[in-house]
Amino acid sequence: IPLRLVGSEMCKETGLKIDNNLAENAIRPIALSRKNFLFCGNHEAAQNTAIICSLLASCKASNINPREWLTEVIALLPYYAANKEKDLKELLPHCWESGNSKEL
Repeated sequence: IPLRLVGSEMCKETGLKIDNNLAENAIRPIALSRKNFLFCGNHEAAQNTAIICSLLASCKASNINPREWLTEVIALLPYYAANKEKDLKELLPHCWESGNSKEL
């Protein structure tokens, strides 16, 4: 039996993909932005950019609209700064639920 036939039959039966398009599509934004990150200005600005990109990627992974999340989190930050009992971890994308601002 030709190896090509064995490989294609195995992929059909197991549902495995022959290519890695999903992985390449997932890392494409990082690869395209890599050159732009060289021009952040200084090390601190580059770190801030990396944090923002990480938070936005977490939103995408959690199926959260990044614009809604960021708008609500920016509106909630003064309440968290004034009340030290509140934990900022509640505002992270994987913990966030839309409508948190109504609880205040």
